[in-house]
Order: sequence, then C-alpha cells, then structure tokens
Amino acid sequence: MRRWVTAAAGAVALTGALLAASPPASAAGLTQVTGFGTNPGNLSMFTYAPAALPSGAPLVVALHGCTQSANDYYAHSGWPEFADAYGFALVFPQTSSANNANSCFNWFEPGDSGRGQGEALSIKQMVDRAVSLYGGDTRRVYITGLSAGGAMTANLLAAYPDVFAGGSIASGLPARCATTVSTAYTCMYSPPDKSPAQWGDLVRAAAPAGTVSWPRVAIWQGTADTTVQPANATELRDQWTNVWGIGRTPSRTQSLGGSTTLSVYDDGLGRPAVEVYSVAGMAHGLAVDPGSGAEQCGSTGAYYLDTICSSYHTARFFGLDGDEDTGTLPAPTALTVTGTTDTSVSLGWEAVDGATSYTVLRGGAAVGSTSSTSYTDTGLSTGTTYRYTVAAVDRTGAAGSASPAVEATTTGFTPTCHTADNYRHTVAGRAYQSSGYTYAEGSGQAMGLWNTFTVHTLKQTAPGHYVVDDAGCSA
Repeated sequence: MRRWVTAAAGAVALTGALLAASPPASAAGLTQVTGFGTNPGNLSMFTYAPAALPSGAPLVVALHGCTQSANDYYAHSGWPEFADAYGFALVFPQTSSANNANSCFNWFEPGDSGRGQGEALSIKQMVDRAVSLYGGDTRRVYITGLSAGGAMTANLLAAYPDVFAGGSIASGLPARCATTVSTAYTCMYSPPDKSPAQWGDLVRAAAPAGTVSWPRVAIWQGTADTTVQPANATELRDQWTNVWGIGRTPSRTQSLGGSTTLSVYDDGLGRPAVEVYSVAGMAHGLAVDPGSGAEQCGSTGAYYLDTICSSYHTARFFGLDGDEDTGTLPAPTALTVTGTTDTSVSLGWEAVDGATSYTVLRGGAAVGSTSSTSYTDTGLSTGTTYRYTVAAVDRTGAAGSASPAVEATTTGFTPTCHTADNYRHTVAGRAYQSSGYTYAEGSGQAMGLWNTFTVHTLKQTAPGHYVVDDAGCSA
C-alpha cells in the first residue's frame, strides 16, 4: 500500500510505497459472493475453497494491504496452497477507493474497526456467510492480514474474540493504536510506549463485556521495516501477553530459516498463546518463500519478500495442519465458587466425559490439578479478588478448552499503614479536610491542620476506614 490512511485534505503522504496495485480479483479459483449481509462497510467478498471440502472445516480470513486487492493477496501470499494441503476455506475481503483513496481498510477509523460497525461488521457478515456456504466449524475461524490489513486484523481480534480463535498480524499495529489520521502516522513511525496493561485495556474495552477467552496471536515483523517501525511488534507482544495474563519473557525461542527468530509465549496450560516472528533484515511486507518444499509458499512481488513462508508457520500456529496442541475435550461447565475464607477459595464444576483430571487456572496460570470436580485454592491474600478457569485433561495429558471464568473474593481485610503529610492523606482519599483541619476517613479522628507540614501515620483497618496510629503502625 502506498498509503495506510485516507488521502483526506491536509493529510501528508507517507514516504515510500507500501504495496503495489493490482487488478480486481477475478483469477480462476476465486469466487465472488454477493448478498452476504447488510454490508455497512461497502466491502466485496471473495472466497476460495478446495474441491470436496468436508463439513466442519476451518476458515481463514485474509486481509490485503492498501492499493491491493483480494486477487493480489490470493496470488502471492501462499494461503491457497495450504488450503488445498490442509483442507480449509479462505475468505478474501476487498475494499476499494470508494472507501479509502488508496483502497486501505480503515483500521484507524473507530466507525469501521469497532464491533458491529462499518467494515468490521461487513467482515463478520462474510464469516457468517462462509460458514453457512461451506459448513465450517465456528470454533476454528482465524484471521490474518498484511500492513493495513494487519492493523485491521488486530482490531478485529479485539472486537470479535468470540468469532476468531486466532490471528496473525504481519507488519501491523497494536489494536486500537489509532483513532484518527494523525494518530495513524504516529503509530506507524513512532508507536506510543504504553504499558502492557494500557495496551491490554484497549483490547478489553473493545471486546464484549465479560470476555474471558482470547484469540491466539502471531506477530510478524521485519527488523528493517521503515514504514511500520519494528517497535510496533514489541507493543503488540506487550498488548496480547497482557490480555492473556502471561509474562513478557519468552517460554522459548527458536531460530528458523530466512534469518527469522521465533519467540513463544505459553499460556497457563503450556500452549502457545502469543508468537513473535522477527525477520532480520526484512523490510516492509509479507514474508514468502517461493518453491516446492513443504515449508515453502507464495510468490515474490512488491511487498512480498523472499525470506520465509509466513503462511506455513501461521497455518501451523493455528493448528490447521491437524497437529493442534489443544485437547479434544470440551470446556467444563457450571464452574462455581462454593466457598471462601480469608485465605482460600473453593470451586466446583460438572464432570467432562473422558477427562482423567482437571487443571485449575488462577489469572491464566495453572495453580493445581485434581481428578475430582472440586478444588480448593489456598495461601491467598485476604480481601482479594481472583479469577479462575478450569480445563479438562484427557488420558494423553492434553488439556481441552478452558471454562468460562468465575471470580471469587476472599474474606477479611489486610490492614495497611500509610505515612504522609495531611495534605497528601486527603489527596489520596485517606482523610478529608473541613475548615482548614484534617480528619481521618471513616473514623473521623482529628489530625490537625490541613497542610504539608503536619505528618501522621494512618492505619487502614477496613475498606474506607482509617485510624491514626503514630505509635508504630504494624500491618
């Protein structure tokens, strides 16, 4: 794409071309599908499916970049090769200059990238239509995209975590990084250095309330990319590891072909949740590796760069090769909190046929295993809220899907001590002032003049209740 953003009045053209233009999708193999919904985003839908595709097959949505078309991505990316080899259907959404002067997906427009709106809703409607056409498995719908398509992929993963089981972001941006043309440029060239929690909050805010299950995410980035700075891959990693509740230290790293380093971040069950593929020396584009080898794919072109077959590794990450590292058992149902104490939480759930044991996860990390349908988690802090899920484990040791989460709050309260001047106590909400004097919140104890010179130690003995304890507060 030559530009990522609308050529609106006053918008400055980006330096350098991004992706070359292509004719409308019309090559043999692609089929245009009309009437797939209300199509509020004014997109076109193209599909590819192998002959005799079985019912219940997976589905992959592939998003092109600016000035590209569905046919361009179909012809160069290598995805059709793996659709034939592994047996899944493909959807190629296509935008146009009617939506964006450079035929970019409007990833930076909230009205096009948010749940139930514009282009995002059109793509969701394409998924529904494709599942109906091919009898697909709604639990195995994935999305991938390049450049502006990668940025839109990140937003769709955030907006529709209940639709997409996984996604792959190639030379893209963190979800919800930009909401205007000007911030789009900032994200591309100098991405904001937000904390992992801030990035994660953007995803959680875009998703349906109460979402507890998140898509697995692969991130592809060239180290010599001057259009989408490589720092974006770091911010993407921070965002999605935070969403998953896992650390930023890789579970393992691996050297691949094409000068590529793979960093894997496992979930609490030891399965890859986030993968980062860093391609040394690669500029802006999608990694392909033309050839007839089992791990090769695609064809070179403008911004299709001969390094490594990203589609092959992404397909394996999605489990499309049939070698999924998730168990086949369903998620346990009726997970409930059966009791709490100051330091423990007791849980119970319905049995799963075929399960030999169950793994209990707290905050996404495994904390225990049991062969029964109940578990008590101990050694917890008082007055603290914890989130739990449970996964059934089969006789091979493979864990199935995790249950919907429940939250439990331990009883009691852990006292805390706070030493500060009266002014700072009031600013922090531990005290209040009236007529120039300060009083402890909750107890109302007098603390003297409201200023920065009078210092006291307050002990919090209950939520919102403080007492003066200058004699040696202990908690």
